[in-house]
Amino acid sequence: MSHVEIRKAWVKVPNDSLEIEAYLAEPIDAEIRAAVIVIQEVFGVNSHIRDVTERIAREGYVAIAPAIFQRTAPGFEVGYGEEDLKLGRFHKDQTKATELLSDLQAAIAYLKSARSISEIGAIGFCFGGHVAYLAATLPEIKATASFYGAGIAVMTPGGGAPTMTRTSDIQGKLYAFFGTQDPLIPVEQIDQVEAALQTHQIDHQVFRYAAGHGFFCEQRSDYNAEAAGDAWEKVKELFSELRR
Repeated sequence: MSHVEIRKAWVKVPNDSLEIEAYLAEPIDAEIRAAVIVIQEVFGVNSHIRDVTERIAREGYVAIAPAIFQRTAPGFEVGYGEEDLKLGRFHKDQTKATELLSDLQAAIAYLKSARSISEIGAIGFCFGGHVAYLAATLPEIKATASFYGAGIAVMTPGGGAPTMTRTSDIQGKLYAFFGTQDPLIPVEQIDQVEAALQTHQIDHQVFRYAAGHGFFCEQRSDYNAEAAGDAWEKVKELFSELRR
């Protein structure tokens, strides 16, 4: 479906007194009932995240990337340098799981009201991969792709029990993608996440690639074309279930 023409725009997603900026891409002249929420890395809703959002739209979905740093850094977008990473991590450290889930719930409500969406999935990268695992615990999320989400086994945004302890709340299907050479995610933590998914009998698959952190992003030094290509096919397979 990658030939599908799309429209794209920045929109505002209301969440009580907060207005969350979000990048929206959707097919033109098509009645779409399925949507995917795209969750950013610590670098903001930057060109890579916008590109992923557009790629998903070209596959026939409404795709929306909410700015998850809206509370502390509206309009935040940086590159992939060391100072950029430092700044991104600063804002990541200000987030709380409760607020992130509230913002994702607001995005879901927006999709249902503004776009009459009935089936919703989520995909996230880096810190967004961790947040995607949180998103999977929301009952409306039917399919989740979590890419190299660091810390799932050992922490949660804002403090408290690790996000992995919420695994039993996942009701849809989850695909998790990891690089076995990722310095931010020890292999034993990947094993722990996989064990939790198995223990709670979540419909899931865990994919491991001989790659480093950020292997899906062409703008990062760890980009791995082979791993990225294979993972994209898996993502398309996962989200195709939203249309069934």
